[in-house]
Amino acid sequence: MRKYLIGFLIYGLPLPLLLYSLTVGPSQGLHLSDYWEWAKTVLSGGITDSAGDLYMINNIIENVRLPRVILTFIIGAGLAASGGTLQGIFRNPLVDPYVLGISSGSAFGAALAIAFPLININLSAFALGVVSVILTYSFAFSNKSASIVAVILSGMIVSGIFTAMLTIVQYISDPYKLQAIIQWTMGNLHHASWDKINSAALPIAVGVGGMYLLRWRLNLLALGDQEAKAVGVNPNRDKIILVVLATLTTSSSVAAAGIISLYGLFVPHLTRMMVGPDNRKSMPANILFGGSFLLIIDNFSRSLMEFEIPIGIFTMLLGAPFFIFLMKKNKINWV
Repeated sequence: MRKYLIGFLIYGLPLPLLLYSLTVGPSQGLHLSDYWEWAKTVLSGGITDSAGDLYMINNIIENVRLPRVILTFIIGAGLAASGGTLQGIFRNPLVDPYVLGISSGSAFGAALAIAFPLININLSAFALGVVSVILTYSFAFSNKSASIVAVILSGMIVSGIFTAMLTIVQYISDPYKLQAIIQWTMGNLHHASWDKINSAALPIAVGVGGMYLLRWRLNLLALGDQEAKAVGVNPNRDKIILVVLATLTTSSSVAAAGIISLYGLFVPHLTRMMVGPDNRKSMPANILFGGSFLLIIDNFSRSLMEFEIPIGIFTMLLGAPFFIFLMKKNKINWV
């Protein structure tokens, strides 16, 4: 029974949830019968300006809800896959893109592009995300090696530096840009659009696709460098490739939706509890369940109250108690 339930949550839930999420939103007066009429009209040849109410429904679905649902799913999949990959590389369940400074670096890069629009937001977020990883490794290296603890501590320091620089950008920005930056740093999918999907989908697909293809190597890296070398794997090369893929995915997600805190930390734990520590199974689970779970959170964030709660606040409120619960129950086991 448990096996079938887990299989449904991972492989059976995404499609019905994607369709259901199209019906969630602040617009009043949209019922299932409206969606049925809309679907029949679209299948019969499309909707024109003369279609009246159906034209309005088509506009809401195609230009508001559909891009938001798609963007939410791919960002959830990307953040969960990146978190699981980084935890596998560093063999530490406390690691996520935020701890290593990637999220803070990307956030600073995107805020810089918003305040001083001289460069593309995605490009700026990715560039500063890469810079944060380089700084983290540079600070951690000593005597040609870097321990896991040193990398994590360096990542926290780099994260603090970029957070401080983000505060400076907020301080010197004009009120209109400051409001946009603050809303964006709280994590927000309210401005989802086809343009955001066009700019974020390709880099996230490349990053997630690469991590999926290399998922079996994560099992070898989890054994340790010496053991990985013994079976013909170059651990340093593979770690660099996987960190670049995780950085590309995370920075593109941050540029599109802001900082969605702790999501890359607690979702890999949920999937690991369901399918075990084998990355060949947990990676596809992270991708599919990660996308579905963020959709569920987003549905609550925009329908629970009369105003929309930023999704980054929601994930922080969910993730922090969950992580404390795991720590208290000693269920944070790597194998």
